[in-house]
Amino acid sequence: MRSCLLLLPALLLLLTLPDTRGRYNDDFDDGEDLAEFDDNDFAEFEDVNEDPTVEVESEPPPKPAPSSIPVEDDEDEATVEIEDGQDEFEDADAQDQDMYSKYDKDEFEGYEKTNSPFKDTLIYQDVPAHLQNSWESYYMEILMVTGLLAYIMNYIIGKNKNSRLAQAWFNSHRELLESNFALVGDDGTSKEATSTGKLNQENEHIYNLWCSGRVCCEGMLIQLKFLKRQDLLNVLARMMRPTCDQVQIKVTLNDEDMDTFVFAVGSRKAMSRLQKEMQDLSEFCGDKPKSGVKYSLPDSLSILSEMAEVSDGVMDSKMVHYITNHADKIESIHFSDQFSGPKVMQEEGQPLKLPETKKTLLFTFNVPGMGNTSPKDMDSLVPLMNMVIYSIDKVKKLRLNREGKLKADRNRARVEENFLKQTHAQRQEAAQTRREEKKRAEKERIMNEEDPERQRRLEEAAQRREQKKLEKKQMKMKQIKVKAM
Repeated sequence: MRSCLLLLPALLLLLTLPDTRGRYNDDFDDGEDLAEFDDNDFAEFEDVNEDPTVEVESEPPPKPAPSSIPVEDDEDEATVEIEDGQDEFEDADAQDQDMYSKYDKDEFEGYEKTNSPFKDTLIYQDVPAHLQNSWESYYMEILMVTGLLAYIMNYIIGKNKNSRLAQAWFNSHRELLESNFALVGDDGTSKEATSTGKLNQENEHIYNLWCSGRVCCEGMLIQLKFLKRQDLLNVLARMMRPTCDQVQIKVTLNDEDMDTFVFAVGSRKAMSRLQKEMQDLSEFCGDKPKSGVKYSLPDSLSILSEMAEVSDGVMDSKMVHYITNHADKIESIHFSDQFSGPKVMQEEGQPLKLPETKKTLLFTFNVPGMGNTSPKDMDSLVPLMNMVIYSIDKVKKLRLNREGKLKADRNRARVEENFLKQTHAQRQEAAQTRREEKKRAEKERIMNEEDPERQRRLEEAAQRREQKKLEKKQMKMKQIKVKAM
């Protein structure tokens, strides 16, 4: 049975042999020799091997089946094997052609044509406005540069206007000041007092002028407080709440040239504010501001006075004339022998000593124009400067009678007593602190002593002092009990 199975493939090879020979013989001419054809049989294998494929290399060649054909049939058997290998390579080529058929040129061209509509359907978005290179993209920078230029221009214009107003005021008052004071315009830079004859600029809106060299007057400080015209924000704020420029004059008198009294006159709003803020007005003028109708003053003005006698002495006919004719320019007039400035607000308690006081005359005048001041408006303030000089002489001559003097002294004693009561606990704490510090220092001195004998003597001396203090305290307590009995 096994021999039959071996002969069956051999018979199949013999049946296919005549066809193959006839096919190869048709490809050559009659004059070609069969031996040459046999030599070229492997040429087809060489051509095929020059273009190998992955599939051919990966598949091993089939093993020839064993056969019992005689030796003379080896040539035919080789021919059959060549035909089988060629069929396999032809099948591999067909598979490669099938694999790459989808990448045919015509097919690629068709693919491009079919995809062409997608190119036409692309949507191009507009660039946002803030990314475009146009003036609209820089509106923030333009606003900032514009605001900066406006601030710089306003600073220059406002500073120059304040300077012109200050110079106009000085030019209109210079002759009057030089006729009443020996020194006008001392800047304080030199050791010797020299008259510079010009204003001292503190900043862009404040100018100072110091005058001295007059009877009963230590000196007079004039301060021109203009609006902050150089500040653009302040200019915008004044559009909502208009204000005016001010001239503040502070006259310091000698101690013997003013009696003991406190007096103030001015607008109602200013009097209420000063009574709350100023130390002397809050202590010596406890009553509410009174109307000045008694002295024929306008209704817009009110008076604060320590005593009625003081008001009668200050408000003479000439003083009333000055105040009545220039009531719109007068903010406040303040005379005080106990002037110490605004109230001191201390977080850690009240001061242990009464504040130092000076006999002072204070004047605050409003410049007309409510912010729209011109250099010509400074001439209208000259009569008020005359009133200041008259007030200096008036206060020097004013003297209280005996009853008024006693009342003024009692008021000052009362204020001092109230102050001592308020600060009694603080003074006790301060005294206790000083005693403890003294004891601590003495103990440290004893401990630092190197000689033991001397250290012992110091300790005994300290104990004796403490014993004496305790005995004195007990004696005082016994005396108090005897007096009580």
